[in-house]
Amino acid sequence: MKPSAAVLSAILALALLAVPFPSHAQQPAKVYRIGWLGVSPPVATDTTPQGCPIKGGRNWQAAMAGLREHGYLPGQTVVIECRYTEGRVERAPALARELVSLNPELLVVFSTANVRAAKQATSTIPIVMAGVISPVERGLVPSLARPGGNVTGLTDLPLETEGKRLQLLKETAPTITRVAVLSHPGGGGLPGGAEPPLFDRERETAAQALGVTLQGYDVRDAAEFEGVFAAMTKARAEALVVTADPFWWSHHHRIVDLAAQHRLPAMYPDRDFVPVGGLLAYDVNQPAIFRRIGFYVDRLLKGAKPGDLPVEQPTKLDLLINLKTAKTLGLTIPQSLLMRADEVTE
Repeated sequence: MKPSAAVLSAILALALLAVPFPSHAQQPAKVYRIGWLGVSPPVATDTTPQGCPIKGGRNWQAAMAGLREHGYLPGQTVVIECRYTEGRVERAPALARELVSLNPELLVVFSTANVRAAKQATSTIPIVMAGVISPVERGLVPSLARPGGNVTGLTDLPLETEGKRLQLLKETAPTITRVAVLSHPGGGGLPGGAEPPLFDRERETAAQALGVTLQGYDVRDAAEFEGVFAAMTKARAEALVVTADPFWWSHHHRIVDLAAQHRLPAMYPDRDFVPVGGLLAYDVNQPAIFRRIGFYVDRLLKGAKPGDLPVEQPTKLDLLINLKTAKTLGLTIPQSLLMRADEVTE
C-alpha cells in the first residue's frame, strides 16, 4: 500500500529538520584568555603549553571546577596563561607585565606582592586576587565592600586566626612555655613579612593569656633553615608556630623534616604541611576559596566592574591533625581536639 500524501509530507519535513543547514546564529563560542600569576609552579611534567597544570593539586582542581560551574571549559572556551614567582618576590613585576602583554580579559593573582605587581602593570585589566591577608591595610583596595579600581576577589586568614593557632598548639602540648615563631621578612612585598603587624599583636596577646613566651626567628632564603632551627634548639624552644607566607609553599617538606629532627610540635598555616608529616594546621578552606574564583571570573567576563564586586572573606577554617606525628613526638591528642578536627591523618 502506498503511503498517503500526508505521510510523505511528514517524512520529508523530518528529513529536512535532520539536515544541518548553516546558520548565522550558530557562532563559535568565544574563547577568553585569563592570566594566572601564582607562587608555586606545578610539576614540570604536568603542565600545558601555557605553563598551567594539566591535572594539578586539590586547589587547582577546585578552581577549574569553579570555572566549569559557570560554563567555562578550561582549554576550550577559556585559555589560561600561568606564570609563577617560585617564592621570589622580585620576579613578580616582570611576570605581571608579561601576562598583561598577552591582553587577557582578566588576571587571577595570588599573594600580596603579586597583586601589587599586577596593579602596577595595569590599571584597566580586572584583577581577581586570592591568598591575600588584610588587603585594605596593604593598600590593595580601599574597602572590602566597595574595592574600587580594578581589583576584587577573596581574602585569606581572619585576624583571630593567630590567637586560635597558638591556643590549639597549647592544647596539644599543654606543658610548652617557649614557642618559636618562624617568619620570612619581606614576604608579600612588605618589610615585616606576609602577615601585617596586627597579626603579630594578636599572637602576642594570645601568648600572654596562655602563659607562653614567643621567640622570633627569620628565614630570608632557603640556605638559612638549618641554622635557624639549630638556634631554636639552642634557645630551648619547645614548640613552633610557622607564620603565613607564600615563601613556605616551596619548602613544606624541609620545614616539616627539620621540626621533626628538632622534636618541635608545630602549628602550620597551610593544610599541605600535615600530609607530609606536619603535626597541626589551622587553615582557611582553600579549595572553597579557589572554587569561588569561578564566580568572580564569570561576573567580570559578563561585564561587571571589579570595583563594584565586594571582596569576600573566608567563613570556614579547618583544623588538621597528624596522629602519626603526634605519636612520634610522644603527644596524646585530647579527645576534645580530635572531635573538632576536620581532617585527621593516621
